[in-house]
Amino acid sequence: MRPLTVLSVTSEIFPIIKTGGLADVAGALPSALAAEGVTVVTLVPGYPAVLKALKGSEAVHRYPGFFGGTARLLSGRAGDLDLFVIDAPHLFDRPGSPYLAPDGQDWPDNAQRFAAIARAAADIGQGLAPGFIPDVIHAHDWQAGLVPIYLSLAEGPRPATVMTIHNIAFQGAFPAYLLFELGLPASTFTVDGVEYHGQIGFLKAGLQHADRITTVSPTYAKEIQTPDGGMGLDGLLRFRSRVVAGILNGIDDNVWDPATDTHLEQTYSRDNLNARVANKAALQKRLGLSQNRDVMLFGVVSRLSEQKGLDLVLAGLSSLLSDGAQLVLLGSGDLILEDSFRAASIAYPGQVGCLFGYDEGLAHLIQGGSDALLVPSRFEPCGLTQLCAMRYGSTPIVSRVGGLADTIIDANEMALAAGVATGFQFSPVTLSSFTDAVARAKTLWRDREAWQRLQHNGMSADVSWRRPAKQYADLYRSCLPT
Repeated sequence: MRPLTVLSVTSEIFPIIKTGGLADVAGALPSALAAEGVTVVTLVPGYPAVLKALKGSEAVHRYPGFFGGTARLLSGRAGDLDLFVIDAPHLFDRPGSPYLAPDGQDWPDNAQRFAAIARAAADIGQGLAPGFIPDVIHAHDWQAGLVPIYLSLAEGPRPATVMTIHNIAFQGAFPAYLLFELGLPASTFTVDGVEYHGQIGFLKAGLQHADRITTVSPTYAKEIQTPDGGMGLDGLLRFRSRVVAGILNGIDDNVWDPATDTHLEQTYSRDNLNARVANKAALQKRLGLSQNRDVMLFGVVSRLSEQKGLDLVLAGLSSLLSDGAQLVLLGSGDLILEDSFRAASIAYPGQVGCLFGYDEGLAHLIQGGSDALLVPSRFEPCGLTQLCAMRYGSTPIVSRVGGLADTIIDANEMALAAGVATGFQFSPVTLSSFTDAVARAKTLWRDREAWQRLQHNGMSADVSWRRPAKQYADLYRSCLPT
């Protein structure tokens, strides 16, 4: 097995900086790939949290003029992660979100900020960092979308490029007048280059020029090649379908392990599921619910958006909460949804509890204490919460889209008889389909022996990065000359 060196390029990475699943992927994949003979160094922006976490750093290159200011390329480690960091205070020394200003709007210079990361990645690919020339550059989402086109403009040998779409709804489109400021010649502003509906399309450019394209589940790889799922890029993806692949995400099963999780009130395994009741009680207490082990407790850990289908939870709330059932929610996002769930907690005291924002410990406790986890997304590239739920014995109730369709086996009659079911799927993504799935789950939950078999199946599934890591390693090697 030929050893490989990969430069991963990402705008966020767990456990340092996280807004969503991209960070979890970027943080967990390097260690999983090590077992496949792949060494990964990750390039990330020099946000304050990243610079604080970086240890043993040294400057390997200095940029006197870099998208509006001076910058340094640093090399160092943060925990188990080998990192390159762009230390450019004029671009990244800002509080809060990596992408949003305090007013909730995109930073006005996001084009320059993430072009800088792509430019540095391309430079590293051309030997900028002494002693490090990657075989492959793996670019994640639109923030790294210019990497392949910058490399295509360079002279001499270059690494192979892999472009991964984590969510095609976010594409990074910016005004055409920025072309020269971003270091792109006029010849690139064509339909075969960066031009996208009269703008500069970062993701579009990456998809156009990468050697391989991946997304985070096989079903989503098919969905994004359709007009409904492709968000305007379906034609390009169909044209390049030969190099498009879907590789399911995994989760870090050391971080997400109910047998050792310090965020839980009580650790447990699939062999002592009765111990979960202590977590249910702690969760009910934490979010102000009635202390009752004999009612079904539903959980939600999600960004609050139309994509996530949480309006269906609100619309079906009276049915969901019938017979005393309870709901806990952790998330933030759309203010109308936040206000609606806040109102629901007032309308159903002791039955609905919400925390708006993000709390890593509470996310773990919801997985460890809820009976079922709701993921009613209208589209879902992969989803990680349902994988965590399976690992923790919280049975997922999911829409049959994207990675949810690929990871959950519906508890229909045949799957239950065969002993392979791991959750509940529903389709289409409508209120009636959702409430039907909830009703099916409630019925099965009352059969504690059958429910425990469902939990056992989910907890026995391999949701780690081991299989995906092998698929990525094979993909990387397929990019290289034989």
